[in-house]
Amino acid sequence: MTLRILFVTSEAEPLMKTGGLADVSAQLPAALAGLGHDVRILMPAYADTLDRAPAPRAVARYRPPAKPPGTALQRCRMPDSGVPAYLLEAAGFGDRPGNPYHDAEGTDYPDNAARFSALSRVAAAVADDAAGLRWRPHVVHCNDWQTGLTPVWMMLHRVPAATVFTIHNLQYQGLFPPATLAELDLPAWLWHYQALEFRGMLSFIKGGLVFADRLSTVSPGYAREIRTAAHGQGLEGLLADRAGDLSGILNGIDTGVWNPETDPRLARNYGPDRLDGKQANRRALQQETGLDTAADCAVAGMVTRLVPQKGIDLLLAALPRLMEQPLQLVLLGSGLPALKRDLRALAERYPGRIALRLGYDDDLAHRIEAGADMFLMPSRFEPCGLNQMYSLRYGTVPLVRRTGGLADSVVDATPEALREDRATGIVFDEASPEALIDAVARAIELYRNRDLWYRIMRAGMARDFGWNRSAAAYADLYADAIEARRRW
Repeated sequence: MTLRILFVTSEAEPLMKTGGLADVSAQLPAALAGLGHDVRILMPAYADTLDRAPAPRAVARYRPPAKPPGTALQRCRMPDSGVPAYLLEAAGFGDRPGNPYHDAEGTDYPDNAARFSALSRVAAAVADDAAGLRWRPHVVHCNDWQTGLTPVWMMLHRVPAATVFTIHNLQYQGLFPPATLAELDLPAWLWHYQALEFRGMLSFIKGGLVFADRLSTVSPGYAREIRTAAHGQGLEGLLADRAGDLSGILNGIDTGVWNPETDPRLARNYGPDRLDGKQANRRALQQETGLDTAADCAVAGMVTRLVPQKGIDLLLAALPRLMEQPLQLVLLGSGLPALKRDLRALAERYPGRIALRLGYDDDLAHRIEAGADMFLMPSRFEPCGLNQMYSLRYGTVPLVRRTGGLADSVVDATPEALREDRATGIVFDEASPEALIDAVARAIELYRNRDLWYRIMRAGMARDFGWNRSAAAYADLYADAIEARRRW
């Protein structure tokens, strides 16, 4: 059956990107379209989005809902896939460039609730074929708290389409003061712990968690973890109650963009049968970042947000002892000022051993994946993670904590896994500097055995993390949601 799918998101690469949600929102719809489904994206028309959208044009037949007033739609096609995208013009979206959620100081915009409720209300109108688009989806796929009110507005307006809500990171919940409920014209009965109230706040994410027909998250491991007190962010009881409706589907990656055999950003292309090119990229990375090219050591890479979730505090505590090992580190990232300050101090303490690049540089990210020998991801939690998949694709052995999607995608180099040629990386358990230090020491010991290291590299490069598998799983989930709606 060909499904009509409305994919509602707050960002999609390259029209707007702050994190992995943007990658998923571009690539999953493209993969679904490749399977023959009719999928259309709805996202805000931020100022930067309109600048990046190819040939956007107004949707003349769009009939805006009465509330919120003053909305309009632009239409374009996604640059790489050609998937249709509707760009919502509403108050607060088009008048500010940069990050779509907060200002340059990291302060959330005060109109976030109104802006993203508008996105959800228009999504409900489109889903009900009340927006003049002459198109009605079978299923509406909502993503993260910014779209959490979509199933709520669909319920209130009795829209028949099924709903799927995906949790990309439960830490971000969209919490607003109690008065916001009335400000958004939501009925008073929704102020209830079994609806939108959460610890005295209005919770956007609960709109999706409570009212969507089916729930998903971005890895099987994270689907299990968020039902526990350690990772449930206070919502573990609700998620445990809905465990039968919750699926964990591992994200994919764009294997066309992330391909060491064709990547134009690299010093030399290479593949599993031409690993000498990896050494050329290693030398080029050392030269570009100022690492000592004469040092006889392994090069570790990191491309990360500088936030506690990513285990940066563990890295900072471990780095002085890691520098006692034959190791260099190149780190690309942006985030909290305190973490940037501490990393700068360590980079200055170890010149030629630690290379720090603050901000984000997509080209350099590719070169780090190609030039590093190993890739560090000591995350305290990781819903899915993409860099470990990029690393495997590039023959860069990932060193990860056993959590969420990292545990689902990396096979630890145990003696048994090494004998069976299944090992693809190094996995450690405890979220501590000591565990990270021990894991790096184990990786360096393996690195010294070049034949064994190449076997680990090739096993990782043989893994398939393309989107087709994930898209097929989502299509099955949509069918299940549609059937559940029919049984009402």
